[in-house]
Amino acid sequence: MLCDPQVRELVRSDGLDPTRLIGLYVEALNRAIEGAPPGTVFAVHMCRGNFKGRHLSSGGYDDVAEQLFQRAEVSHFLLEYDTPRAGDFSPLRHVPRTKGVVLGLVSSKVPALEPVDQLRRRLDEASHHVDIDRLGISPQCGFASTVAGNPLSEADMRAKLARCVEVASIVWG
Repeated sequence: MLCDPQVRELVRSDGLDPTRLIGLYVEALNRAIEGAPPGTVFAVHMCRGNFKGRHLSSGGYDDVAEQLFQRAEVSHFLLEYDTPRAGDFSPLRHVPRTKGVVLGLVSSKVPALEPVDQLRRRLDEASHHVDIDRLGISPQCGFASTVAGNPLSEADMRAKLARCVEVASIVWG
């Protein structure tokens, strides 16, 4: 939510510093996973809300990228990039070479199926900031993040997952 300029302003109006909060949240994440058994893999999903096809926040990852990507002790970031409200891929330049990014390019909010060429083009754009071998593709969020779900049928969901597999097969073999 701290990617959203309006949320950041609300935080400031409460007398808090959004940049400081990002650091505290990354520290809390790291403390929560410290001491995990060796070989445990952690990833973090940056959710922007997913209720009945609606989102809760907007904004690019610029304001959180450097602290989150460089300091979070996770191996992968699962980022929502299904609409322009997520901004461009330039914040990915802060992702260390030891970490991967799963791009949520496929919407779980609408039934329309994303064209293969569009998804390939978006992956190509992202690969200007993160090596293609450290990228992945997925839906931007779960299909039923709340009991209310989203306005998609089971067939829509299956088609979207199949589209992710199709594009992954083309891009990564």
